[in-house]
Amino acid sequence: MQKELQSIGVRPKMKEPWQRLAQQGTAPLLISFPSGLGNGQFPVLNLAGHCDPSINGCTGISSDIKVYQVNSIQLILSIGGGAGSYYLTSSENARQVAIYLWNNFLGGHSSNRPLGNTVLDGVDFDIEGAPQFPFPDAWIGNALKTGFFDYVWVQFYNNPPCQYTQGALSNLEDARKQWTSSIPATKIFLGVPTAPQAFGSNFIPISDLSSNVLPTIKGSNKYGGAMLWSMYYDDLDGYSSSIKSHV
Repeated sequence: MQKELQSIGVRPKMKEPWQRLAQQGTAPLLISFPSGLGNGQFPVLNLAGHCDPSINGCTGISSDIKVYQVNSIQLILSIGGGAGSYYLTSSENARQVAIYLWNNFLGGHSSNRPLGNTVLDGVDFDIEGAPQFPFPDAWIGNALKTGFFDYVWVQFYNNPPCQYTQGALSNLEDARKQWTSSIPATKIFLGVPTAPQAFGSNFIPISDLSSNVLPTIKGSNKYGGAMLWSMYYDDLDGYSSSIKSHV
């Protein structure tokens, strides 16, 4: 299962969250976002107030990230998001952004890596949000056809024409089949909210997901698991723990 990473360090009432996530088999987790990518901008890592990269305040969580990784939990940098500025002006500009990401977050070298010497496991494209499951996706539909993406996390909610409604699976299943047959990714994930409050519409109750939705889609060789939004509500309600054995 893939879940939003809201905090890497110690959180209230959960001293070592990586232990719970490792036991659940949760992978990967996303670190969001570096803002100001492309178009001559200098990227700035924004972890929603958890640390200040302008004074190298985020390098200290490098050891925390490694704890996740040694417990078989991948950490992936998510770029884009719903706020901030990101825009590629040319193929050369795209190459420059790729070099920056490689040298500062992945296997390259830089004297000013925002997260210290830790090496993240990949890059997630959140342009904007997970791909919407009306096909093809309006923002990254062409990119997804390149075959460069290992995992595709599709937002199978908040789109009434093709989302699950209680007792009626056909809309979701038809849309999912189109994604799995048309996108050359290794795995495609089912994106669902973890609580009614987590998103505007289409919360799938645990009983429906486990007894109706998942048994229908798990037969696909591209089935990757569930993408959950968000970790905050999951911590409150335990949605992931309840569906784990069915995923």
